[in-house]
Amino acid sequence: MTWQVREYTVKPGEMQAWLDEWRARIVPLRQKFGFHVLGAWTVDGTDQFIWVMTYRGPKAWQEADAEYYGSAERKAMQPDPARHLAHQSSRLMSEVPLEKPG
Repeated sequence: MTWQVREYTVKPGEMQAWLDEWRARIVPLRQKFGFHVLGAWTVDGTDQFIWVMTYRGPKAWQEADAEYYGSAERKAMQPDPARHLAHQSSRLMSEVPLEKPG
């Protein structure tokens, strides 16, 4: 299974607005497209927001992600919630079992 970690720097003073829009608009649409949000965190004393999700569907991650961003629903998010973000980065990850196989 593939996972993705997303790390954002939210513009100063905009964290609560970002969290409200992320919860109300981004998470439900991601879920509609087969993504599952595993958790989200803020880093104390900073403007950092981190979340982890996985995709549970028949498509490759890149295809499902492109479908999400290309959807009429995502394009209609105006104003775009990303306006609250100063910086974004993301990485795909693969799980490492806690115990050695075999």
